[in-house]
Amino acid sequence: MQRNALFTRWLFGMSWLLSCSVVSAAEPTQACPPLLKHTLLRLQDEKPQSLCQYSGKVILAVNTASFCGFTRQYKGLEDLHQKYQGRGLVVLGFPSNDFNQEKSSNKEIADFCENTFGVKFPMFAASSVKGPQANVFFRDLIAQGATPPRWNFYKYLIGRDGKLIDSYSSMTEPDSRSFTAVVEKALAARP
Repeated sequence: MQRNALFTRWLFGMSWLLSCSVVSAAEPTQACPPLLKHTLLRLQDEKPQSLCQYSGKVILAVNTASFCGFTRQYKGLEDLHQKYQGRGLVVLGFPSNDFNQEKSSNKEIADFCENTFGVKFPMFAASSVKGPQANVFFRDLIAQGATPPRWNFYKYLIGRDGKLIDSYSSMTEPDSRSFTAVVEKALAARP
């Protein structure tokens, strides 16, 4: 009788383990692409954030500034983020003073973005986005063939596979039909 009970427990345990491994095998695993294998500081509180959390999403990375003629694009970027985030788009903001048009502290930048434009999409602490002093994400982006930012509000569309789709100049409005068509096409593609 005791042997039967032990066998029953063993059988139950094995079936439980087998069911766990079947469930695990059925769940897709999202590997972090090399471009996203970086940790940067969040703008609002300067806490480290892994870019890997955006694996499998379509990413629109934008270098931003508070005192630029293109700063009004924050509204269009936030609208784009809100409209498509349910389908897998994330807009990522990278404030930079490379063109001498950014506020002096991360807190000032965060307050300005939220209070002036209602920005809710993820933003990172101010850093350089061009040249050898560029943050690691932008260095890798340029290494993938992205056009280095020549001004504020350059846009970089990255596919779900973590690879650069294309670079867009400051002149590309976030709500332009041709640009949103490219975003929609990227959202429809599967890695």
